[in-house]
Formats: sequence, C-alpha cells, structure tokens
Amino acid sequence: MKSIEIKSNNRENTGKTSTNSLRKQGNVPCVLYGGNEVVHFSAKEIGFKDLVYTAAAHTVVLNFGDKKVNAILQDIQFHPVSEVILHADFLELQENKKIRMDIPVKIIGDSPGVQQGGKILIRIRKLSLMAYPKNMPSFVEVDISELQLGKSISVETLLNDQYEILNSPLVSVVSVNVPRVKIEVEEEDEEGEEG
Repeated sequence: MKSIEIKSNNRENTGKTSTNSLRKQGNVPCVLYGGNEVVHFSAKEIGFKDLVYTAAAHTVVLNFGDKKVNAILQDIQFHPVSEVILHADFLELQENKKIRMDIPVKIIGDSPGVQQGGKILIRIRKLSLMAYPKNMPSFVEVDISELQLGKSISVETLLNDQYEILNSPLVSVVSVNVPRVKIEVEEEDEEGEEG
C-alpha cells in the first residue's frame, strides 16, 4: 500500500483559542492515538490533499522532523459549509495489531455477460477490511472474466487468508445486469411462440 508523507508539528496548547489560531494559518489540529502516548500535533491542510480527496487507500508517514511515525487516518471532520478540514485523528500502526480500513474495489478482466449486451453494475465501491498493516492491500481485486449475464460476485468469493472482510458474505459486490431491451425482446418471443 502506498504511503503519503505529512509534515507534522507538535503542539503545546490544545485549547479553543490555540486551535482557532492554527486553522487561520491553514493548519489542521490533529491527534495521534495507538502509541505509548496520545500526541497532539498540527499539519498544513494542503498536505491532506492526496490523502483525503482520492478514492485510493493510503497509509501515512507523519514526519515530525526528528522522528517519523507510520499511521492511518482514522477520522476527519470538515466544516459543514466551507468544507475546510477542522480536525483529523490518526492511529499509529503497530505490526502486531490488526487495523480496520475501507479499501476500494478494483474490477479486472472482461465479462462474457458484457459482451452479450449486459451492463456492469458495481454495487460496493469499498470493502471494510481487518488485517495486520503488512497484509492490508491498496485495493481488492474482483475478477469478472467469468461473470455471465444476470450473475453477480458476492463478498464470500473474495475471502482469503491475508485479510478479513467485515461486510456480509452474501452481499453482491459486482453484477452484470440484463438490459431492459433484451428482456422485452425475450418476452415478445415467448408471446409469439404461444400464439
């Protein structure tokens, strides 16, 4: 999984005045959990661009100058009107502790159902996974090269030993829908045979 580096500065004061002052300077107040101690810090809002405004999943390297910490973005709050980032929570990665992340689905292959006139419908764009940091994928591959018309691929067909998928095993991830025109033509054919 790709990592994004964010330059980070420890902050001494965590009060409302200090927090508002940080925001006015284009900084985001942040908190890092999961390590030996909770760390309050700030980072430039521009540094979040590649982390937040993308469909891809990333880990984060928080660069404090004298040390670097591997983490994931746990929670983020936006201003309801301006969409400015108000606050971010990070979770420090520990090799021996599993983490939960929403990972995008990547469709690969060509479906025979599409070649017969069907239409691909992606029902879930991200799956919720639990895994050790080293096993967390950048995306979950869904191979549709054998997906026939009117069929779907469910979560249970994607299960493996590297990670646990927290979504229901019966949920459909991707399907090939039969187009309405094809259904109507088949119905007319059946009516013609009856007459």
